Amino acid sequence: MTEFTGFTPAAQRFFRSLGRNNTKAWFETNRAVYETALRAPMKALIEALDVRLAEFAPEIVGDPKRSMFRINRDIRFSADKSPYKTNAGVWFYHHDAGRGVGQDALGGAGFYFHLDGKSAFAGGGIWMPSRPTLGRIRDAIAAQPSGLRRIVEAPAFRRRFGTFHDESMLTRVPRGFPPDHPAADLLRYQSFTVGRPVTSAQIASAKLVDRLAADFEAALPLIRWLNRAIGYQTVTQRRP
Repeated sequence: MTEFTGFTPAAQRFFRSLGRNNTKAWFETNRAVYETALRAPMKALIEALDVRLAEFAPEIVGDPKRSMFRINRDIRFSADKSPYKTNAGVWFYHHDAGRGVGQDALGGAGFYFHLDGKSAFAGGGIWMPSRPTLGRIRDAIAAQPSGLRRIVEAPAFRRRFGTFHDESMLTRVPRGFPPDHPAADLLRYQSFTVGRPVTSAQIASAKLVDRLAADFEAALPLIRWLNRAIGYQTVTQRRP
């Protein structure tokens, strides 16, 4: 396993330059920078965090070959034909759910790290799940409103992560639930994600592994609640 020593300034500088020169010709000319300043250290970070996850969340895995999202954009149905993303994203996922994310996937809840030209953040949860998955989560919320609320409203959790991101939050309680349901606010979410900024100094340090592991462990009660609601189980040790 390659030791993670931090990201150099060239990593974020690459994304800033890519934002100004988002073409295949520019990317190929600068591919070596992408490979050495971003892809290689990100793989080392994934490996290091996977070792940590095996200790406190063995059902969540990081795979150097699968956890990092492709830099190529899917431009088939987009008006923006820029071929590349100007950020790097890493997904740590439940071993039974796979690494799928979003409405077209059957993935579960997990942990995320994001790095772009100006910022970085760590987070966790499930983003815009498929309708069947969202339905399971809402049913679990409705059946026991205090369960999820107890986790996300705990003072330590709030201090670290704040509240759920309100992306695509419904203005009304979804169909099938009474407007005065005791968990009406939670039922309106279509994503259940939290996050926390990571500083430039932390990005550049080998101690980024410690920082992200601490954030992931703090978010673990949320991740496990969501995965149980979907149907993915908690385990006590890694599979051989």
